[in-house]
Amino acid sequence: MSFDKENQQPPIEVSASDISPEALHGIIENFILREGTDYGREEAAFETKFKQIKKQLDNGDVKIVFDPNTETVGIVTKTEWQRMQKKK
Repeated sequence: MSFDKENQQPPIEVSASDISPEALHGIIENFILREGTDYGREEAAFETKFKQIKKQLDNGDVKIVFDPNTETVGIVTKTEWQRMQKKK
């Protein structure tokens, strides 16, 4: 994969319902385990974090996004997604 700044493609929102339960679990797990993820003053258990992210996905507060330029998938806040849309 070569990086061509001029031919960058915009990120694509992916609906959680379009992803297998196993893949969705992996995406959420990866997001939780990423270094630097902040959950406030007190550290929460993995299962608690997982439920919080799943609920945020269900409520539309966070989005699953595929970046075709890097071929990666991540979770971003609704605000981050709106900023990405403005850059198009």
